[in-house]
Amino acid sequence: MDVPGGNAGFGWTLVVIGLVLAGAGLIWVLAPGLPRLGRLPGDIAIERENGGFYFPITSCIVVSVVLSLIAWLVRAVSR
Repeated sequence: MDVPGGNAGFGWTLVVIGLVLAGAGLIWVLAPGLPRLGRLPGDIAIERENGGFYFPITSCIVVSVVLSLIAWLVRAVSR
């Protein structure tokens, strides 16, 4: 399926990204009870009377792992 212009790899990358987004959308719709990012166990939240501090460490780790897997998948498909 090689195109003379050489854009086949980019096309497959767009297909993979679209499938990942569609999968995330399905999970979002079919599993509304899952914890949302930003409110996972392990996220640090300190509330005081005059302010607060919030650092979503667990959410950051989850997003990092997911983005790493997507990058790995895109590289594997584009070879």
